[in-house]
Amino acid sequence: MRLDTTTVRLVLAIVEEGSISRAADKLGLAVAAASRRVSDLEEQLGAKLFRRVPHGVEITESGDKLLRHLRQIDTLVDRLTGDAQALVQGLEGRIIIGAPKAVIIEFLAQDIADIQRQYPSIALKVIEENSKIIQQLLRDKVIDIGIYEKKSGFLDLPQLAYRQDRLVLVYSPSHFHFPSEPVALDDLLGRPLVSLGKGSAILSAVQRAYRSRGRQFSNDFSVNGFDTMLAFVRHGLGVGLMPPAVLKSFRPDATLACAKLQGDWHERSYVLSCVEGHAQAQTLQNVVAALTGAPR
Repeated sequence: MRLDTTTVRLVLAIVEEGSISRAADKLGLAVAAASRRVSDLEEQLGAKLFRRVPHGVEITESGDKLLRHLRQIDTLVDRLTGDAQALVQGLEGRIIIGAPKAVIIEFLAQDIADIQRQYPSIALKVIEENSKIIQQLLRDKVIDIGIYEKKSGFLDLPQLAYRQDRLVLVYSPSHFHFPSEPVALDDLLGRPLVSLGKGSAILSAVQRAYRSRGRQFSNDFSVNGFDTMLAFVRHGLGVGLMPPAVLKSFRPDATLACAKLQGDWHERSYVLSCVEGHAQAQTLQNVVAALTGAPR
């Protein structure tokens, strides 16, 4: 059976208008073409759908039984059209974003909340990994959007500026003493330092800082998370480095103190890269624009 959307809407319009000519005019069809569509449909069904009455037509019993199905078809077509438009406009879809924990705590969680309010039908999934692994996931097209520290970048992908942060020194006043003014890099070189592990932007920053002084960072205590870092710091096993917003999120007590750092070696710039192919293009563009503040 051949049944197109124009014929479906024509039959519904005839029922509503009580006239083939008025229905044809409503849909922008010639009356002869509209009559031919009705005749063809009746021939396919083997039943009359309309009977002539003064000043128009009315639906038959057979037509009335068909009417419920035609209305369902019309509703489904409207939904299909709406869904297709939503996809084309980037209002629906699924985007996977990869980012380091510090970025998620400092910036990304809030950004995602804002995006979900703006685009409630876009599903956002977040993968938490360090900057090096985020780039590997981008390279392998496991994620659609990756956020990583700019200086640790090794991918040949366009980079969009995302956010900047800085590190502060975290220590236990019971075990270490630092002056109230910002702490110089040289004052850290002889101290045990608890750092995040391989691939982290913090470790890379520390290694670069040590190399600038002709030293090699031994990385005596390597941990996988800031919570573990704080546990080591509390017990005086070393000092730590983390963004102040991350430290604040752990609600530090009096056993911990923090100090600013001199210079710019501890300042970090995060960039965003994306890969096309899996996500709907306009949806990806909308999310990237929302994250970076770029025009849509």
